[in-house]
Amino acid sequence: MNRQAKGESTLRQQSRARDEDPARLESLAPVVAALEAVVLGKPHEVRLALCCLLCRGHLLIEDLPGLGKTTLAQALARVTGLDMQRLQFTSDLLPADVLGVSVFDPREVCFRFHPGPVFHGLVLADEINRATPKTQSALLEAMEEGKVTVEGETRALPDPFFVIATQNPQEQAGTFALPESQLDRFLMRLSLGYPNPAAEREILRGNAGRVKLESLPALFNAERMRAWQARLAGVHVAEALLDYVQALAAASREHPELAWGLSTRGVLALLQAARGWALLAGRDHVLPEDVQAVWVPVTGHRLSSGPREEGEALARHLLARVSVMSG
Repeated sequence: MNRQAKGESTLRQQSRARDEDPARLESLAPVVAALEAVVLGKPHEVRLALCCLLCRGHLLIEDLPGLGKTTLAQALARVTGLDMQRLQFTSDLLPADVLGVSVFDPREVCFRFHPGPVFHGLVLADEINRATPKTQSALLEAMEEGKVTVEGETRALPDPFFVIATQNPQEQAGTFALPESQLDRFLMRLSLGYPNPAAEREILRGNAGRVKLESLPALFNAERMRAWQARLAGVHVAEALLDYVQALAAASREHPELAWGLSTRGVLALLQAARGWALLAGRDHVLPEDVQAVWVPVTGHRLSSGPREEGEALARHLLARVSVMSG
């Protein structure tokens, strides 16, 4: 048995030994199945997107127009049963269009605040990189702290609060690249890509995609979502697994081709996503496979602010270089 296989075996034994009789977790299989009925042929991406929401993270879906990124976002909104507001980002959109504005009420002789779309449980920021950086930044405080400051007053946002943003590739005309600070607010960045031939045939037959959205049931609500999110804290991470995570972070910081490595906040995001992936699998402990499954979508946009393919390639390169025994 090679060193990496021995390391994985040790981590599994340590994780399972502490829970000889773990409580059975409620299955999320019906939720996953409902999403997969809409977004065909992308089971891994669907699970990643759901994992992101379970982790209280925000999701960025980047792809060419017409490949289903908005459909996936809308399917997630329907399945969670949360109050959703879709906001189409354009070059003339202003921060007030996102956050809200006070309007003078002549009858009451006072200003009344009219909340913007951000005051919903789930905000679909469609084509976010078509808006100017000033408008993009209107979401920074909301995504990080779950509140916004408007006209000097801090206002709380709903709990849960999620942003699902879609964007077109940077090289497309009329786009403004998201800065590093904005990218870091997203727990994951996903890409769907072209469907496989079988999935595309079903879409052409009208058996998936937007056709199925109307009949998609709401399987979550705010209370149930909060209950699932609370379970994440109970997902155990062994010391040996932490060694592996830190070894990955160290490799990113020491790599000569990277201008910067993974920050501590990035490492925490990785660990949270790994817990969510384990929870989706019905486990209450994290395995190396959980870290490996979420590594690229969590770290790719944090290692490079350039094209998505560049960041993902760097992330895969680092993952291949670090064995489980490296910790």
